[in-house]
Amino acid sequence: MGLDKRSAMLGFVGGFLVLCTIGFFILLAVVLTRGVGASSNAGAQHAAAPSVVDPGTQPAAEITVAPVTDGDYVRGNKNAKITLIEYSDLECPFCKQFHNSLREVFADKKYADNVLWVYRHYPLTSIHPKAPKEAEAAECAGELGGSTAFWKYIDRVFEVTPANNGLDLAELPKIAQHVGVNVAAFNKCLDSGSKAAMVTEDAASGDAAGVQGTPHTIVLTPDGQKIPFSGALPASQIKQILDSVL
Repeated sequence: MGLDKRSAMLGFVGGFLVLCTIGFFILLAVVLTRGVGASSNAGAQHAAAPSVVDPGTQPAAEITVAPVTDGDYVRGNKNAKITLIEYSDLECPFCKQFHNSLREVFADKKYADNVLWVYRHYPLTSIHPKAPKEAEAAECAGELGGSTAFWKYIDRVFEVTPANNGLDLAELPKIAQHVGVNVAAFNKCLDSGSKAAMVTEDAASGDAAGVQGTPHTIVLTPDGQKIPFSGALPASQIKQILDSVL
């Protein structure tokens, strides 16, 4: 074989090996990337990364929202055209953050007058086994002290809990006393477990609405749109969403 032919053949083989090597590493990178993505999302229940679903890309029929009733605890204007339904876990650190953002939003008269804030329980029992009892405690406070006591109780739990299942359940009667609820009556209610079904019912409504983590929020508009968003959005972004439908 002549020198030129041999050189050409060697060049061809060398080029082919280089291309194979490059292709192998590209394929390896794709496989590893997919593997990392799958493992990082497995079992995720906190909606840490805020996301908003454009109602134009998700038909309202896909979201089943339980109607607001007298059994719901609400803040804001009960006759408001806009309803904001929050699904929350009292031991979720992102819920704690988001709760403060919503309080900031509703401190503004514009939103307090035009939006109804509905609170519903969605305890993540697999990672926060204390959260259901804390939710029951809030319901007991509401039964004994009305809506004002319920919201004060929710506010106080988020103020004192270190989150991530860190609140000592012995603090629950102390919180009841702090918000002005009769402690003996509170303990009787909490020990009876009479509010467990209400918490379960809230969580079931969340399942039907497509809740997969907390905090999860659904904004209902006068024209029937259902705008869901997940994660601890800051007050400024919540206001932008509300302003877009007010």
